[in-house]
Amino acid sequence: MTSSAYAHADLYAEVQHFYARQMQLLDARKLEGYADTFTEDAEFGHTPGREPARTRAGILRDLHEVHKRFDEDPQQRRHVFTMVDIDPDADGTIRSTCYALVLTTRPGSGPELVRNCVVHDVLVREEGELRNRSRHVEHD
Repeated sequence: MTSSAYAHADLYAEVQHFYARQMQLLDARKLEGYADTFTEDAEFGHTPGREPARTRAGILRDLHEVHKRFDEDPQQRRHVFTMVDIDPDADGTIRSTCYALVLTTRPGSGPELVRNCVVHDVLVREEGELRNRSRHVEHD
């Protein structure tokens, strides 16, 4: 393996770790923590036909609105990111495309596949940490 391949492997592992932490925050409904994984000026488009949420505060408002529909439903949602493909730019920006499976489990039943998506992210570093500058989700 060349030194650039090792560097890419380290970056790939860092992106995977970022996604693991990010999705665990979302699935635990720690919405403020999840929103903090986006830049202040981020854009998040997650539902076809709906305008993307813009700014970290706008993303948080959108998350609270979307999650209200789950208040009376005792479900556990899990977002699973797979097949992550990263493309680092010379300026440090990372373009990432991956598949997302959204699973729901309710008491007394097994998991149900709710949605299969393709996620297109632009990741940047802020104070040494990865953050989403944009996320656009396409539903299959």
